[in-house]
Amino acid sequence: MTHLLVRHKVADFTKWKPVYDGHQAMRQKAGLKEKNLLRSIDNPNEVILLFEAEDLKRAQAFTESSDLREAMQKAGVIGKPDILFLN
Repeated sequence: MTHLLVRHKVADFTKWKPVYDGHQAMRQKAGLKEKNLLRSIDNPNEVILLFEAEDLKRAQAFTESSDLREAMQKAGVIGKPDILFLN
């Protein structure tokens, strides 16, 4: 099983979360199933997401898509996220 780990900072979690939730259909289309959504204790605007990925190529294409970049920008993601594929 392949996993996708994403870590990024957001300007405001309460504004980020509804945009993230609204993007669920695109994650599902990419074969991603959310396993954990975590926030740093030291900084509640630092978000860590863990997904199961059905297909590595589809998941990679999703992480590189302009659709995801636009959604992250709209949600207030700060800087470049850390994106790791794990097995």
